[in-house]
Amino acid sequence: MEHGLFILVVTIAIATVLNVIFKRFEIPTVIGYVFSGFIISSIFNLAEDSKNFLMHLAEFGIVFLMFTIGLEFSVGHLKSMKREVFLFGGLQVMLSALLFTLLGYLLFGLEVKSAIIVGGALALSSTAIVLKILNENNEIHSGYGRLSLGILLFQDLSVIPILLMVSFFTSAEGSVMSMLLETLGGAVVIFLVLFVAGKYVVERFFDWIMQTESEEIFLVAVLMGVIGASLLAQAVGFTYSLGAFLSGMLMAETKYRYRIEADLIPFRDILLGVFFVTIGMLIDWHAILAYIHYIVALMVAIMLIKAVVIFAILRPYVQRRTALKTSLALFQVGEFALAVFALARSNGLIDTTLNQILIITVILSMIITPFVLKNIKRIVDRFSSEPETLRERALISTGFENHVIVCGYGPIGQKVVASLKEKQMLYVILEHDVKVVDSVIAQGEEAIYLANAAQKMVLSHFNVEKSAAIVVTIENELQRRLICENIASFSDRVKSIVKVNNEEEEKVYRQMGITTVINARDTIASMLSQEVMVCHLN
Repeated sequence: MEHGLFILVVTIAIATVLNVIFKRFEIPTVIGYVFSGFIISSIFNLAEDSKNFLMHLAEFGIVFLMFTIGLEFSVGHLKSMKREVFLFGGLQVMLSALLFTLLGYLLFGLEVKSAIIVGGALALSSTAIVLKILNENNEIHSGYGRLSLGILLFQDLSVIPILLMVSFFTSAEGSVMSMLLETLGGAVVIFLVLFVAGKYVVERFFDWIMQTESEEIFLVAVLMGVIGASLLAQAVGFTYSLGAFLSGMLMAETKYRYRIEADLIPFRDILLGVFFVTIGMLIDWHAILAYIHYIVALMVAIMLIKAVVIFAILRPYVQRRTALKTSLALFQVGEFALAVFALARSNGLIDTTLNQILIITVILSMIITPFVLKNIKRIVDRFSSEPETLRERALISTGFENHVIVCGYGPIGQKVVASLKEKQMLYVILEHDVKVVDSVIAQGEEAIYLANAAQKMVLSHFNVEKSAAIVVTIENELQRRLICENIASFSDRVKSIVKVNNEEEEKVYRQMGITTVINARDTIASMLSQEVMVCHLN
């Protein structure tokens, strides 16, 4: 016990020192954690039980990450992402797995069963690293962030059939049909518990918990919900992280979503740190010295193949830059591949040497990813420049004063701008969708700019403090909140107007300091009642 505590203290000390040093060079904390794990495993001869305990603990880092991602994507959001998840995600997994299977079978002489398992595992990307960096960069709702999330969700679903194949290839009894029926039954159970029962229970349960007025009890209830959903998913044959994501989506439908997210972020970040430490512990420096040339060549080939496959799938549907960013974000191999390799090794599908080569290859690809994501715009600029018109316009300082800033050019934003035009008022439109901006510029509108108003520097660039007013017409609830938080951080002299959907949102934005909050529900009800009175009088 004392030895274990000593190792824990040394690990924390190494991780702290490394990350302080790395931060000075803008190296992501993920790298510091991985190197800490590698140093600890090289210095100390850790028992297998200790490693397994840390692995199980670290899994909950991914669980909490997926839960907080689920909080940002309600059921409605997931329905709107059918193409990203099932079309792009399905094509990516199938094509990548097929190419890697052929590569393993034809070039490396693996048996067909082994090649299929290895190919399927290499098709998976790193949910933990990609979503963590996208969250830190506030790009989870960007074009390539949305595509990356959709493909990662399908990959998470794909872990199930890959694990089933390992069991089928090594099982003397049982059939494919029985395994498929068990999986289908598990999906039905998850749906019934998390969506049907949860829809009528969750919010009422938290209302009941809130009557205690205890932060501690509320947090314990949230933890119970997250871990319970994860265990349920694992019990019926799915992954912990998929259960956590679904429970997050469920709680996103409640009024407590922002409070839950704020309370869980410390747990998520600490446990993710543990996860990356355990990843570093898997690296065997003897294998690196012996097979470094194979490892580097294999890593480059895998990342190149995945990037090309993803770009080829996305290019017919999205802009070239978005396809490039998504392919660079997902070209690594992920943590679930490590679990697949461990199971395949224990069942005799791959030998110890190949297992170690694959593990190191995967981890090195994961180490490279944060550097790519942190500099993704500069990398993509080398292959595909932004449209000239947009780039030139973005560099021009507005110099405006007493202007109206309109955030979002959807149906409501268009009506606001039309009204401002009639009154001949000076205005600026901020829109983050490049297709919308291109289309509107082509129609002759000169006051629209490609910009993300959820970034404070953007509002500062467009002189929000000297504006007559800023109008937020964004429909996305998270983006709307981020914009309003940025507005509130400026001078309270800024006149801000935002449309919300319910009284709960109205209360939040009024407390935040937004000048005018228009509750769409109340406004429509008032208009309808006025129309009733008019009809009655007539």
